[in-house]
Amino acid sequence: MDIVSLLIQIVAGIIIVAPTLWVSGRLLVGGEKARFTDAVWIVALGVIVGTVVDSLVGGLVASLITIVVWLALIKHFFDCGWLKALAIAIIAALIFVVVVIVLALIGIGVLSLTL
Repeated sequence: MDIVSLLIQIVAGIIIVAPTLWVSGRLLVGGEKARFTDAVWIVALGVIVGTVVDSLVGGLVASLITIVVWLALIKHFFDCGWLKALAIAIIAALIFVVVVIVLALIGIGVLSLTL
C-alpha cells in the first residue's frame, strides 16, 4: 500500500465522487442531513477503508466488505436507513454516469486511456 497513491485516490474521489454523492444525498434526505463536508468524509474514509480491506483480504470478499462499508458511511453521515443509503449510492452513480456522458458529448474526456 503506497501512501502517495492512496492520497491521489482520496483527492480524486473528493473531486469526482463527493459532489455526486452530495447532490444525491440532498435529493433524498435534504440539505439539513446531507452536507458537502459529510460527502467528503464519506469518500475519504471509504477510500481508506476500501484500500486497507483490499490489501488485507482481496477479491470478491473485499469488494463486498467495501460496499457494505460505503453504505454504512452514507447511512451514518447522512442519517438515514440502509435502503435510503443504497438509493443514495445508486443515484450518485447514475448522476456520475450522466455527467461523464455530457462531458464526453461536449468533447471533454474524463476517463481517457492512452497506450
